[in-house]
Amino acid sequence: MFEKIVSVVNDIIWSPALVVLLVGAGIYFSIRTRFVQVRRLGLMVRSLFAPAETGEDGKKKGISSFEAFCVALSGRVGTGNIVGVATAIAMGGPGAVFWMWLIAFFGASTAFVESTLAQKYNFNHGGVFRGGPSSYIEKGLNMKWLAVLFSILAIVGYGLFLPTVQSNGMSSALMNSLSLDPLWSGLALAFVLGLVIIGGIKSISRVASIVTPFMALGYILISLIVIACHLDAVPGVLKAIVTGAFGIRPVAGGILGSTIMMGVKRGIFSNEAGQGSGAIVSASAAVSHPAKQGLAQSFSVYVDTLFVCTATALMILCSGTYNILDAKSGEVLVANAPALGGNYVAYTQTAVDSVLSGFGSAFVGIALVFFVFTTVMAYYFYVESSIIYLFSSSAKPNKKAEKICIWVYRIVLLGIVVFGAIKEANVVWMLGDIGVGLTAWVNVLALLVLCPQAVALLKEYEKKP
Repeated sequence: MFEKIVSVVNDIIWSPALVVLLVGAGIYFSIRTRFVQVRRLGLMVRSLFAPAETGEDGKKKGISSFEAFCVALSGRVGTGNIVGVATAIAMGGPGAVFWMWLIAFFGASTAFVESTLAQKYNFNHGGVFRGGPSSYIEKGLNMKWLAVLFSILAIVGYGLFLPTVQSNGMSSALMNSLSLDPLWSGLALAFVLGLVIIGGIKSISRVASIVTPFMALGYILISLIVIACHLDAVPGVLKAIVTGAFGIRPVAGGILGSTIMMGVKRGIFSNEAGQGSGAIVSASAAVSHPAKQGLAQSFSVYVDTLFVCTATALMILCSGTYNILDAKSGEVLVANAPALGGNYVAYTQTAVDSVLSGFGSAFVGIALVFFVFTTVMAYYFYVESSIIYLFSSSAKPNKKAEKICIWVYRIVLLGIVVFGAIKEANVVWMLGDIGVGLTAWVNVLALLVLCPQAVALLKEYEKKP
């Protein structure tokens, strides 16, 4: 009964209307910014290394642009890049990858708009900047009730639903590779996570700035080795991605709706553009101009989807270690790897094993440990910032109650991570989709109204010498 209820709610939130909204908003933002994600690609990279501004006392007023980039990227690079991509291929075929690329391209402009606005409307809290969608909804739209609603949705989505997806993907991979009991892997993740989140944003940003680039580059390097060993299959795979995206192939035509939906859903789940999470992190950066942080966050969408997700997709497709299933009935439509069935994480593990025999399962399992750790760490920051907003925006801010709520959530999060590790995967993924969809609806609608402000800030920044 619980699974049926979750499924119905998920179908309502992720109706075709949300897909149209997300893609349409990305196209609109791209046009309004004159395709800033292409025009200012070089400036995006340079913006990553802008130092954090300091106050009169010489102390940093927030985290640096690079630290904010790493925290946001750590939230984006997670199970969505390994398990999510495999799921998209299983339910939508190779064509789903094309729609992931498309949503990332237009999503980069969405990330620019939301992160620029987050910088404009951030606020100082205990010597550190905070903010995000809640701030620009309240101050930019003068709709405090909607800002409060977004914060609540963020707490529920990022605080309760999405961590279960991450820990579930990790525990499944470790079970496949090391036969490790999901309960023990969940407990281990909770323990290490607890050590980091106690230190707050500065501790989180320090760990993210070290671990995130290391894990992303390491994963891409291994994927390049696997793809190079299947180089003769690359042209056919690229053709299958394009033809499958538009239902040209026989099997693809029958699942075209699922192809588009899975590509968009998994693309949004992975790169988070439009959800508002990147904006929450961007608000904490201390930079000289709001547009500078917007450019940095645009680039993180590229890194997540065009680099890491593509690496996973090409490994799986070139190795042929996947099946295509009917999303509703579960019927196997294409059985390239019958033994794997619907074990999505095994698609990636077996792809690596096809070249590095005996290494793939362990490598993907260990990679997921790092990916999940940093992602849940970012989720915690999103929730902490949302809690701080709710208390800071009240008529009589209560610092003591705020601290108690944050500590209570820290304990709850550790329990949720363990719960997700041992829960059934299908239910967990649907809960994660609900969390993503709820925040996306509110945030994107607000961005459409506030977009002219972000465009004005971009023009102002581009006029600077």
